[in-house]
Order: sequence, then structure tokens, then C-alpha cells
Amino acid sequence: MSINVKLSDSLVEQAKVYGHIEHRSVPKQIEYWSQIGKIAQENPDLPFFMIREILIADQEPVIGEYVFN
Repeated sequence: MSINVKLSDSLVEQAKVYGHIEHRSVPKQIEYWSQIGKIAQENPDLPFFMIREILIADQEPVIGEYVFN
């Protein structure tokens, strides 16, 4: 689902800069920041690098479950 949201010009400009560096569109950059904020709020003891690793791991494709013989 998508909805229109009014955002400040400065936020959009910052998202353009960071999105360009990280090869993300403006909406994807803002979504990424939102995910970081949500994880940080739910887990206040996690450092940023750990949150970033969680988001990276979440984007990796699932290869399959490990099967014990």
C-alpha cells in the first residue's frame, strides 16, 4: 500500500544525497531510515552497526533451511 505524505524539503534533499551515495531512490532511502529508527526504538541497547547488519542480513536471499542428517 502506498500513500502520499508531505515531507519537509530539507528531509527530501538529505534523502537525495544519502540515497545517491547508497544507490537508493528517495522513497527507499526514507524507508531505510524509518526501518533504522524502528529497530533502534525497539532495541535501544543495539549500536548502529548492529542495526545496519540486521538490515543487510534481512535483504539477503534465503538459500534454504539447513537439514541435519
